[in-house]
Amino acid sequence: MTDAHNPAAETALRTAGGAPPDAGVAAEQDPRETPTPLLEPREGIPPVVADADALAAVVAAFSAGTGPVAVDAERASGYRYGQRAYLVQLRREGAGSALIDPVGCPDLSVLGTALSGTEWILHAATQDLPCLREIGMVPTSLFDTELAGRLAGFPRVGLGAMVESVLGYALEKGHSAVDWSTRPLPEPWLRYAALDVELLIDLRDALEKELDRQGKLDWAHQEFHAIATAPPPPPRKDPWRRTSGMHKVRRRRQMAVVRELWNTRDRIAQRRDVSPGKVLGDAAIVEAALALPPNAHALAGVAGFGSRMSRRQLEQWQSAVDRARALPDSELPQPGQQLAGPPPPRAWADKDPAAAARLSAARTAITALAEELNLPQENLISPDTVRRVCWEPPREITPETVAAALTALGARPWQTTLVTPPLTTALTSP
Repeated sequence: MTDAHNPAAETALRTAGGAPPDAGVAAEQDPRETPTPLLEPREGIPPVVADADALAAVVAAFSAGTGPVAVDAERASGYRYGQRAYLVQLRREGAGSALIDPVGCPDLSVLGTALSGTEWILHAATQDLPCLREIGMVPTSLFDTELAGRLAGFPRVGLGAMVESVLGYALEKGHSAVDWSTRPLPEPWLRYAALDVELLIDLRDALEKELDRQGKLDWAHQEFHAIATAPPPPPRKDPWRRTSGMHKVRRRRQMAVVRELWNTRDRIAQRRDVSPGKVLGDAAIVEAALALPPNAHALAGVAGFGSRMSRRQLEQWQSAVDRARALPDSELPQPGQQLAGPPPPRAWADKDPAAAARLSAARTAITALAEELNLPQENLISPDTVRRVCWEPPREITPETVAAALTALGARPWQTTLVTPPLTTALTSP
């Protein structure tokens, strides 16, 4: 599945194919070696696809290609409202690379359909899948190179770090946080975008070899399947509660001010298609909530509502504050987010000392197992899953009931097999 004349493939075999000194440690490039800068895509920068005819040509080319397809997307986080894609990059053997503008081609479902049944290679898939889903691109199977790196025990799993340590190439990452909604996109940005998928297939092949060597390939396949088949997450409940600095807000009336200001800001940001932080900062929202200003003049003295803000803007924000001030007590938000599940672990010792002891024993056992397997604890088993089982363990604690509890909470078979024995012991420890 690797291009026949690609020198990166040879480097991949050199860096990942040989067994490292310790069997559980992923192969990496010798730090004394200087990585080779990757400066240009091998076929040059492809033209940006922005109309139906050009998209049809890409669909035909990628349908005729072979092997997996590398996929990436660029968003305009911090600049635009939401997380929509502003550029989609693809690469497949026999088709080369493609750069698609979702502004000119907002519906890519025909491309998604053409690639159905093909393995998609993404880096940190859960970050890109929501914006790809919005434009009609949903994989039926995938390979996540970031997650593969975590399972293989790599200490650094960013794309640049992985390409360097596994393939021996250095990617230029200077444009990762630019405003990708800019049109036309500058050539250096397009070069950067094309290079992001240039070596994904080679990286995937090398990581597959390494995972297979470590006996973890089936684990990875189970994880990838879980990502590919997961339904879209439901809308977040009370997103205003995630306002930065919210921990300072104690009184319910003040919480109502945060809610009103947050919702007002969100409506404005959506209408103007800008990042909410460019409309009003979180710090200003919290300061206004703490101050509870009685009028626009007082609001002007609150940090974040300074002299550069017009009278009309001040009155707009003050109206939100006034709505919160006028609410009856029965309509004020309750403190804390009402979440299903166990309380925060810091409260366990007071609420249920036995559960606190179970959690401590479980954490110790899982930490030891994760270190033995050379992978992050959170990839071995979700910390939330452990907390839930420790807070409400099965009535009769046996390996079978513990395994059933883990499975019911979404643990994959490989996780259940590995975690059930130490967790059963921890739950039955005196």
